[in-house]
Amino acid sequence: MGGMALIICFVLAIILMIFLISKLKVHPFLALMSISLLLAFVAGIELGRIPAMIGDGFSGIFKSIGIVIIFGAIIGTILEKTGAALKLADMVVNTVGKKRPELAMLIMGWIVGIPVFCDSGFVVLNPIREALRKKIAASPIGMAVALSAGLYASHVFIPPTPGPIAAAGAVGVGNNLLLVILMGVIVSIPVLLAAYLFAKWIGKRVNIEQNQEDLTDSYEKILQQYGKLPSGFLSIAPILMPIVFMALGSIFKILGITGTLGNLVQFLGSPIIALAIGVIFAVILLVQSKKMSEFDHLTNETLKIAGPILFITAAGGVLGKVITEAGFVEYIKQNAHIITTVGIFFPFIISAILKTAQGSSTVAIITTASIMGMYSDSESLMTLLGLSSEIGAVLCVMAIAAGAMCVSHANDSYYWVVTNFSKMTPQQGYKTQTLLTLIMGFTGMLTVYVLSLFLL
Repeated sequence: MGGMALIICFVLAIILMIFLISKLKVHPFLALMSISLLLAFVAGIELGRIPAMIGDGFSGIFKSIGIVIIFGAIIGTILEKTGAALKLADMVVNTVGKKRPELAMLIMGWIVGIPVFCDSGFVVLNPIREALRKKIAASPIGMAVALSAGLYASHVFIPPTPGPIAAAGAVGVGNNLLLVILMGVIVSIPVLLAAYLFAKWIGKRVNIEQNQEDLTDSYEKILQQYGKLPSGFLSIAPILMPIVFMALGSIFKILGITGTLGNLVQFLGSPIIALAIGVIFAVILLVQSKKMSEFDHLTNETLKIAGPILFITAAGGVLGKVITEAGFVEYIKQNAHIITTVGIFFPFIISAILKTAQGSSTVAIITTASIMGMYSDSESLMTLLGLSSEIGAVLCVMAIAAGAMCVSHANDSYYWVVTNFSKMTPQQGYKTQTLLTLIMGFTGMLTVYVLSLFLL
């Protein structure tokens, strides 16, 4: 099949995939697998090669990043169920102060959103927002927007949430999650600043009707509902300790420290082992909270959540494999003058289109990263775009994440979580949540572009 025909088939395949997911409500895993298989047939790949190709694409993702996603999800679930997420929120409120409610909500959401899914995080932290609003008469919309923004920023930019972990694995930096985490923190700072200014501005312009019966108990009573909250150290340790060990592993590797100590530290600093250490601290948290008897149940519930994400990620790997084997990249290379003019904006555009069309940030991130391929592969789009270094791959992950924010609207579950729990109408949701995510996405991409000028 000719090059232009391949490109047309690829575009039609993406449109069909979006239609299957958003209109026919086909599960993203089945949609990705079906499209991959159909694309392989249409592209003329030999039938005998297709089964092995699918197996390689599927297993490659599990091998590189599957365990890390599971461990990260377990940590998040335990933090949520033990009240540790609320303890972290409580620490933020005490540090920032109740006189700056939007800032408190923003930072609270950003910290809690690192291990906890943004949807769950908003549900868990919304009672605090309600009680704090009652206590200090702050803008409920401004606080809701700030909380939503904080959760969303860490959800798309910072591992161990599944999207950035999967993207890191797909582009070849899954073994250096520390660098992805650090870059995610750096990129999210301007994004959070823009979101904070927007929250302050929109909070004065959008109003909702307040009924006295809607007001929750006092802030202190909300915390008491969870019993005695865990200590601050145990609450943050499942997140902090993996980062510490990955940092030490990276430092020892850079300094070339070998021997027994060097090998041990680098072993403990590998992402799988570091996240396993985080799980151990999460288990200690369960013991201290006297909820160890719930560990099996919590693990089963976590696997039910993580399972679909793992399968979607692996299916994205299959699509990426088909794209590479079918000759799409080779044709694009022959017309490199077109795509290279877009540069680092290319993954952002693809991710934004997928996010806006089908609603899921995670699916948009995984699919786009699979299309980009490994930075070390000379046949991938990464190489074509000049992102053939580790730092280039990390910036690509950030660009994909920024695109996966644009935009949250009626086909996104998080849109409905934020609007319903904040008691906004759908029209108000478009003025707040949708506009917020547009601002955050473009700010994130602008930040990535500026960083690329200095780092690439």
